[in-house]
Amino acid sequence: MINVRKWIGVAAVAGFVTVTLGAQRKAAGAGGSGTAGTQQKAGTGGWHTYGGDKAFTRYSSLDQINRDNVKNLQFVWSRGAVDPLLTNKFPDVSAPDYFRGTPIMIDGVLYAPDGVGLVEAFDAVSGQTKWVQQPVEPTLKEAAGQSTRGVAYWRKNAEERIVSVRGEYLYAIDAKTGLPCRDFGENGRISLNRHTKDDALYFGWPGPFIVNDVIVIGGNGGGKAGSGYGDDGYDPKSQPEDIRGFDIHSGKLLWTFHILPHKGEPGYDTWGKGSAEYVGNMAAWASLTADEKLGYVYIPLTAPTASHYGGHRPGTNLYSDTLVCLDSKTGKLVWHYQLIHHDLWEYDAATPPILGDITVDGKKIRAVMSANKTGFVYVFDRVTGKPVWPIEERPVPKSTVPGEEPWPTQPFPTRPPAFDRQGFSEADLIDYTPELHQKALEIASRYIMGPLFTPPSIKSTDPDGKRGTLVLPGGWGAGNWNTSAFDPETGIYYAVSMTQAGSYGLTRNPDPDNPMLYGTGRLPGTPRPSPQQREAGNDTLSIDGLPIYKGPYGRITAIDMNKGSIAWMAPNGDGPRNHPLIKDLNLPPLGTPGRPVPLLTKTLLFLGEASDAVMGHAGIPGSAKFRAYDKATGQVLWEKELPVGTTGGPVTYMANGKQYIVLPVGGKGYGSGWLAMAVAPEGIDVTRAAPPPTDSGPTPPIYSELQAKRGATVFEEKCATCHGENTWGPNLQGNTFWTSWEHKSARSLYSTIIGAMPPDRPGSLSENTVYDLVAYLFQANSLPAGSKEIDSANELNSIKVVRPK
Repeated sequence: MINVRKWIGVAAVAGFVTVTLGAQRKAAGAGGSGTAGTQQKAGTGGWHTYGGDKAFTRYSSLDQINRDNVKNLQFVWSRGAVDPLLTNKFPDVSAPDYFRGTPIMIDGVLYAPDGVGLVEAFDAVSGQTKWVQQPVEPTLKEAAGQSTRGVAYWRKNAEERIVSVRGEYLYAIDAKTGLPCRDFGENGRISLNRHTKDDALYFGWPGPFIVNDVIVIGGNGGGKAGSGYGDDGYDPKSQPEDIRGFDIHSGKLLWTFHILPHKGEPGYDTWGKGSAEYVGNMAAWASLTADEKLGYVYIPLTAPTASHYGGHRPGTNLYSDTLVCLDSKTGKLVWHYQLIHHDLWEYDAATPPILGDITVDGKKIRAVMSANKTGFVYVFDRVTGKPVWPIEERPVPKSTVPGEEPWPTQPFPTRPPAFDRQGFSEADLIDYTPELHQKALEIASRYIMGPLFTPPSIKSTDPDGKRGTLVLPGGWGAGNWNTSAFDPETGIYYAVSMTQAGSYGLTRNPDPDNPMLYGTGRLPGTPRPSPQQREAGNDTLSIDGLPIYKGPYGRITAIDMNKGSIAWMAPNGDGPRNHPLIKDLNLPPLGTPGRPVPLLTKTLLFLGEASDAVMGHAGIPGSAKFRAYDKATGQVLWEKELPVGTTGGPVTYMANGKQYIVLPVGGKGYGSGWLAMAVAPEGIDVTRAAPPPTDSGPTPPIYSELQAKRGATVFEEKCATCHGENTWGPNLQGNTFWTSWEHKSARSLYSTIIGAMPPDRPGSLSENTVYDLVAYLFQANSLPAGSKEIDSANELNSIKVVRPK
């Protein structure tokens, strides 16, 4: 991982900077809300929320950058994910390549969570630092962290606050100085800790959302990171992440909405076998949206524990996979609509609901448009919750898993059509050549196939038996947090999606006392398979890295919401058409899978290619493209190469009379940070070619067998569930390890672990524990042991991680 202190850009300032922002605010012109509760109108020149506005349209009516001059966009400044002020004090602070921090722009100043989740303010024209939020205490534990997707802004008269979530805390910061608002909680922050039985700390990537004078908080739910419950695993117990409202002035808790209903509350009886007493894991993974005039906040909720087996929780399971509308002042339920009953597919409502006015059959409707992982968009009257077009309950396939009681029907919108493929059949298999089709058919024949909502099945122990159920979309979804943008002038909704299949094979839980009879992933107490065992397995859905199903694998779908029909669809990127097996076939663009975020302006649709650092088993390594599309047709008008792919949402704004586009990026060998573009005669060089590896010889034996053994125990306890088989974190053995760490210093491996892990408690591991983990990872990747032990971080500075020959 690149040292962020070496980022090339104008923001490499040496110390803490605070300035009076009045002159910059006046120079920038429009942008800030005059009072709390004023909802930003698209195109004011600013970018006031992570999604552009409270309706989350990701739209700006700015058109200084247009189809005529977009070819002249140049990089005008770059900024590392963590300011040198912090890295100079804490050399082991580590900003992950997955950098979520999308800025907001208020009156000429950008505010964003940095690579470790602290808020930074920087000039919208130059990228130069104005202030950096300081850790509460000058320790690595307080400085370490991860970025969230965004921060929130509030203003009333002369008072301006930036509100952020970092770890288990909610912060209120003076927007002018970067100092804590002393009247908010205790010294500017309050704990969001839920005090669960397993001592699981709060964490939430979307960040906070402000509705008038109320801060509304969702979160990521579940228990401790890597504890085996949540989307998979075999433990049914977790803590749901209730929705909470806090006072913007004092931080006082105003209300709590229980997303897993308590006894006596509506919806409690939708959880059979008493499961409402212990099941959870639902949360608002995506950002919230709001109509501040109505005072309503719209909340998309996720799947329950566990995502692929529900025999312990019969019923529809409210409020999992539900769009919930609450009164922001009281937290009272206004209306709800469940998008998935008794989820068995991890089909979360993980996309921010978009608000917009549409006209259907001559009638103007204040709509809310909610997508989920299935690829459907469910459209409602946002006041009443009534569907704009009928949503039909249709029968779906039954389960063959003992004890499973799936709901017999699922909601199917009659309009608009799905924006990506649904269900898996032989017709979906790759057919670019007869040989490829035959190989794909052989792989697919090992699984059960069927239409959307075909349930998971038991993984046979017979070598010739079925290995589970093929599903499309898979658990990472067609739609996700990145999916949507809406043009309020035309009524066109733009859905960015990826076509990515998955397989769900259930295994019997050996614990006879556990109500969760089946689960996915590695059985409790069994050893993790080696890289060689995984590579020799036959569960892969690819042929030499080429998916067994047809593209496009990444696409944009334009939906006319006035008609409920698709206007056009276009692939985003070339995808694998240069793969050795098909490069000579002259195929059209196949679309790059990933999670890029759209940006709409008055004349253009901007979309990048996502970095493979973004969670989701997709994205691309190395350089990527950023494109401008014709909004009316999907034609590519312009593209520019980025040094690495995007990791968050691009934003646009006007500052000092010039329109800018800023986007977060990150990737292996490059690091992470922000890139800014504007129409300019020439730009700056943002490429940073890694120096050629030096022949430093083999890695010396700097650890002992005993130290590696201690590290193995720590790894199993704290790391294996995230970094093992079928998990969301990268595997730390074999090729994936060497791709990340070959020719890097051992100190960079140490820094990444101690500064960013575990994700819900970064900085909490002791130095000795991390030394032991480094020793274990060295041993697991065949680096030799010796007689001494690692006992100092400084000794790792000169040690290169070199693959054994």
